[in-house]
Amino acid sequence: MQRLFVKGNEAVAMGAIEAGCRYYFGYPITPQSDIPEYMSRELPKLGGEFIQAESEVASINMLLGASACGVRAMTSSSSPGISLKQEGISYMAGSELPGLIVNICRSGPGLGGIDASQADYFQAVKGGGHGGYRIIVLAPASVQEMYDLTILAFDLADRYRMPAMLLGDSVIGQIKEALAPHPYQPPDDLPEKDWAVRGIGTSGEQKIVKSLFLGDGELEAHNNRLHAKFLQLKEHEVRFEAQQLEDAELTIVAYGSTSRIAKTAIQMAREAGLKVGLLRPISLSPFPERAIGQLAQRCKKLLCIELSNGQMVEDVRLAVNGTARVDFYGRPPGAGSLPTPEELFQQIRNHYE
Repeated sequence: MQRLFVKGNEAVAMGAIEAGCRYYFGYPITPQSDIPEYMSRELPKLGGEFIQAESEVASINMLLGASACGVRAMTSSSSPGISLKQEGISYMAGSELPGLIVNICRSGPGLGGIDASQADYFQAVKGGGHGGYRIIVLAPASVQEMYDLTILAFDLADRYRMPAMLLGDSVIGQIKEALAPHPYQPPDDLPEKDWAVRGIGTSGEQKIVKSLFLGDGELEAHNNRLHAKFLQLKEHEVRFEAQQLEDAELTIVAYGSTSRIAKTAIQMAREAGLKVGLLRPISLSPFPERAIGQLAQRCKKLLCIELSNGQMVEDVRLAVNGTARVDFYGRPPGAGSLPTPEELFQQIRNHYE
């Protein structure tokens, strides 16, 4: 199998094209600008469309329009740009429109900086816009996963007819690693997009995609239908990585770039005779709460590590529900804020007892 040496951001663009995405709408912002750069070069060669919109607000609404026509389309940005897209994401969720939103997180709040951060977790998994909606959120931890999870995100968005987000950061976006691209094979269970707005045509049937429901009881029924789909996601689409949990007396819970550093620290701990394992959420929404809850029945000490002052740790504590101790170690976003393996190894020592 051919292997390429590419950036994580480039892997996202390659995965999107392989999955059949031919429409990209975005606006440049560091550290994700490699994605629109790649798409602007490659999409026209394939008969696709690349539009650098006048703003992030415009680009998310272009995505909404393209998705309503039944095509695979995407946008990408970084933290403050994603904030500007939140109203449009809410409209897409309310209209039951699939589509991919990529967030290569940078430091905040406000303008912040271009350093890695995981402080967009709440925004992504709790629904950053208005209304009680939820979307699919996947968190890659390697260049290969940037490619693979991009393809998966398109499939999940189509299967459940809702937006999907790829949540990375500047480490995963800018790092270069070997990538093994592979041909895309659409799953057999993807539904026909018979709801798509494509003109009346010969059928004479008008298709309407909307998020406005004014009839008596219509909006309540609509919200219950959206919630039922998310419950299906929780039942069938939870993804996580588990390492060395069989005998673990302390489990590290980390995702994305932080989990990479944690793996080295866990290896150091094992060499020092400490029984430490890793549970890495891959799907942040739906969150692997059942797996963490079951783990807490036998491993009574968990340490959540994040590039923030603590966000995912709240979901870990909810999943544990008081059956085990959940400690936290975090580094807030800022220049040089990445923890070293030695630093995390010391935290493991501190929380092991």
